[in-house]
Amino acid sequence: MIIMDGPSHNSNRPTLTFGCRGIATCSITTYGAKLPQHSGHYGNYAPNPVFGLSRILASMKDEDGNVLIDKYYEGISLSDEVRSILNAVPDPKDDINKAMLIKEEEKVGFNYQEALQYPTLNVRQIETSWKGEGLKTVIPEYATAHIDVRLVVETDGKAQLEKIHKHLEDLGYLVLDRSPTNEERLSNKKIVTFEQNKGVNAFRTELNSPVGEKLRAALTKSFGEAPVSIRTMGGTVPIIPAINQLKIPAIIVPMVNMDNNQHSPNENIRIGNIRQGIKICLSILNTSF
Repeated sequence: MIIMDGPSHNSNRPTLTFGCRGIATCSITTYGAKLPQHSGHYGNYAPNPVFGLSRILASMKDEDGNVLIDKYYEGISLSDEVRSILNAVPDPKDDINKAMLIKEEEKVGFNYQEALQYPTLNVRQIETSWKGEGLKTVIPEYATAHIDVRLVVETDGKAQLEKIHKHLEDLGYLVLDRSPTNEERLSNKKIVTFEQNKGVNAFRTELNSPVGEKLRAALTKSFGEAPVSIRTMGGTVPIIPAINQLKIPAIIVPMVNMDNNQHSPNENIRIGNIRQGIKICLSILNTSF
């Protein structure tokens, strides 16, 4: 299966991507008083759920971005051969950091490609009970962190979420899958609602697979240089369940420029990438599998 989704490498060279991460999601909600309270009348008295939530989140990652949840990276081992493949991808750290305007990257893995070989723990949004315009001087009723977990082949969505669930219990929280009752709120100082979706798992095809070698040779012939070979793409493509069910080799052959503002305003594709994509398609269609 050839999947034409996702972005090309930053260099905009023809790219073969041999896998992508899956995704699971969850949310963690902490509670304060039953209703939002005036921060003057009840400040220093009614607990603010944002601070409880912040302590939970801080317990999950260290300052270098490494997940502290027990056995979160279990089963992942990068051989010298795999590291050689990852290091061969032209990803100058200084260029990436300058483009993102960050002084330092997180330290999960020794470089960008290696970081993609591990599951993530990302807080994608935090919200409280007030959602209207402007600010109000209130102590929120609740605070919720919405989390996504990017998965690799060695990790299962359901299992990763169970590790997060256990981490909350180990912190002393009563963990519910629904809103707490009045009685539960009155009898438990530490209580959270944990909602989850195991999502879809990752896939990965070996770089030296027969179909990979044929595609690499075809693109090398057409463009005069070898395509960039990426072991795992950071994003998730929705075709993963079909790949895993059919148990067939699958390779992503992306067309779009990496700086296309994907999932953001002004999403775009360069005309040059469209032309290059046509040439890539012709190369594939003229290859005998």
